[in-house]
This record gives sequence, C-alpha cells and structure tokens, in this order.
Amino acid sequence: MDFVILSLVMLAVGIYGLLTNRQLLKVFISVELIATAATLNFVILASAAGVGLGEAFLILAFSTDTAISGVILALLVIVAKKYGTSDISKIVQLIQDKDESEVEA
Repeated sequence: MDFVILSLVMLAVGIYGLLTNRQLLKVFISVELIATAATLNFVILASAAGVGLGEAFLILAFSTDTAISGVILALLVIVAKKYGTSDISKIVQLIQDKDESEVEA
C-alpha cells in the first residue's frame, strides 16, 4: 500500500510541475515523473497478481521510457538552439510571429 501512495504523490507532483512550469526541461522532468508514477503503478499491480510478470513489465517500461527520453531530450536541445530560449511562451510567440509574417508576404 505504501507504493501506491508513493505513486500517487509522484503523479501529483508531476501534474503540479506540468501546470506551473514554463521551461522546457522542467516540463520534460514533470512528464517523466508522471510516466514513472504510471510505471510504478503497473508494476505494483502486476506484482500483486503473484505472477512473475511484474519484473518483465518493469524492464520493458524502463527501456522504452529511456529510449523515448533520449529522443525528447534531443528535440529539446534542437528547439532551444533554434529559438534561443527554453521558455515555452516565448517559443510560441516566436512561432506565431513567424507565421504572421509568412501570411503577410
């Protein structure tokens, strides 16, 4: 039962971070926290069933999560280099300004 509470706390912290942060890296960390909480929940449920499926679930979830994290981090670096900032609202504003200038031309 302690792990379910830990998972819910991790989920709550991740959602709070997702809603309050405007930096790309902090948003990414919040999404990863939410994904880890979900993975922990799946592993707990699989382990409670008594079958050895929980360990396989854990290995599969962590390996796919790590691969996805690498791709997302690479995209974050590309976006930060292209726009010169990691603030989401500034990036959106730059994209909107660019789209408006293309429509006028």
